[in-house]
Amino acid sequence: MTTVATTTRIELLAGSTWTAVCDLDHLTPGRGVAVLLPDGTQAAVFRDRSDTLYAVANRDPFTGAYVLSRGLIGSTGDGRVYVASPLLKQRFDLANGQCLDDESVRIPVHAVRLAAA
Repeated sequence: MTTVATTTRIELLAGSTWTAVCDLDHLTPGRGVAVLLPDGTQAAVFRDRSDTLYAVANRDPFTGAYVLSRGLIGSTGDGRVYVASPLLKQRFDLANGQCLDDESVRIPVHAVRLAAA
C-alpha cells in the first residue's frame, strides 16, 4: 500500500474566488510572506505562534511601499495581534486592518482558509 502525502495550502478570498497562495509549511510562525493575487494586488500573509493565519494588504498606507509582509508581529496588552511596518513602525491589527497608531487609517483584510492540495 502506498500513501500519498497531502500538502495543506493557504487560500485567500480574492473577489469571489478562493485563490491558493502558498503551502502552509512554507510559512514560518511569527513571519510573513508577500503574495500576488489574480487582480494584481499584493497581500501579506502571516502565521502567528498559535498557528492562526491572517492576510492583509501588503502596501503600507503611510509610505506606499509594499513591505508589510516584512514587518514584525506582536500583540497588545489586550491580545490584539498586529504587524508593525518595517519603515515607520505603525502597527496594524491583523484581524481588522485598523492602524493602532492612527484610527483614521485602515488596511484591507483578506479572508483566509486552509485547503488540502
